[in-house]
Amino acid sequence: MTDCSFFDQSLLKKYNTSGPRYTSYPTALEFNSEFTNEKFTSALSQSNNPNLSLYVHIPFCHSLCYYCGCNKIVTRQKHKADTYLDYLSQEITNRAKICSNKTIRQLHFGGGTPSYLSAKQLSRIVNLLKSKYNFSNDIEMSIEIDPREIELDLLDHLYSLGFNRVSIGVQDTNTKVQHAINRPQSFAFIQKLIKRAKKLGFDSVNIDLIYGLPHQTQETFKQTLVDAKTLDADRISLFSYAHLPSRFAAQRKIKDEWLPSADNKFILMKQAIVTLSSLGYELIGMDHFAKPNDELAIAQKNGVLHRNFQGYTTLKNCNLLGFGVSAISSVDNTFSQNNKVLKDYYQHIEQDNHAVVKGLTLAADDLIRQYVISELMCNLFVDKQQVSKLFDIQFDQYFAEELSSLDTFEKDNLLINRVENIQISPSARLLVRNICMSFDIYLNQHINQQRFSRVI
Repeated sequence: MTDCSFFDQSLLKKYNTSGPRYTSYPTALEFNSEFTNEKFTSALSQSNNPNLSLYVHIPFCHSLCYYCGCNKIVTRQKHKADTYLDYLSQEITNRAKICSNKTIRQLHFGGGTPSYLSAKQLSRIVNLLKSKYNFSNDIEMSIEIDPREIELDLLDHLYSLGFNRVSIGVQDTNTKVQHAINRPQSFAFIQKLIKRAKKLGFDSVNIDLIYGLPHQTQETFKQTLVDAKTLDADRISLFSYAHLPSRFAAQRKIKDEWLPSADNKFILMKQAIVTLSSLGYELIGMDHFAKPNDELAIAQKNGVLHRNFQGYTTLKNCNLLGFGVSAISSVDNTFSQNNKVLKDYYQHIEQDNHAVVKGLTLAADDLIRQYVISELMCNLFVDKQQVSKLFDIQFDQYFAEELSSLDTFEKDNLLINRVENIQISPSARLLVRNICMSFDIYLNQHINQQRFSRVI
């Protein structure tokens, strides 16, 4: 894919607006306080879906990465994690009462920094989950790791607990860039981590890279990509740095003049995609790369790729149950989210045995649009006849206004709007979010698009 057809800079500039990443539709901006825990509990207990994916949010970090926009708490007081796990355990135990007939197919620890927890703390929470829920024999267990301030044998402990997938935050290997984002780390240690993970038998090792960071140049990023090649990860996530200092206070530590220009950021993105493609990785969706024999690559080829709050996945028919501060759940036609503030999360758990503060019950129109957007985001294709049959509508009639708005994309050869289907062109691979925005009925309500990141 080194001769990619989607690097038309004039088109990318034309469509480089801000918009949702569509890890869900409707997005979390539509969640409201009228959605109660009772509604969520009812949806979970009445769901006929036997498959469940669990997400555990660990908010703590040892130090502040200036680029980060995640929900996190920076502290070096380890006892705070014990307190957090007390409340988390209460939430996990309470939810288990209505999940006895569910099979856990997937477990993901995110954050924050899940590797902030000690081996003992990790054992505590994983063993609790195993004792309260029915884990599948082929469960996918993944965890995000910050390679700083951990020992190599943490991987041995994770593997013994059942984790079979690990994601390591690399971001950039250049020292100047690392210091500008307050994330100096040893590349040699990252190499040892990945070597150890493969030796132990982890099914998949993922690394994260970010383009658009302060002081990144084509030359420095070239070395980062060379370093990434030596790691030989199974998957690589390539994210665009979204500089939103008005929303994320830590980003105010990054001076605007340190950042690459829009043109240079485009060059960095192109450089990464061409390099990773030349190394044999396949572009999955918008921002993930996987080796051709990886299940994500296979799922995309077969048109069965799925996307949820953790990104791309092959587990399409799984409800999602989130635990911890700010965690989001998705059950059938509902979304719910826990309190984002730690002290309020504690208070809700203490008083109510749950921390759900908002959510949404999807209307029939939401479900139709969710399906269309998901198909476009994951498989770059939507079968109009299939949608019409599934939802008892006439696609072209139902989406007459939206299809009209696709004309500009079609004129730019970014998609083909046929009678039977909509096919996104290879040249629009990086602009799929823009196309999906045409089907987002809520978008016009959000005049301030800076609440979202830019497409490129």
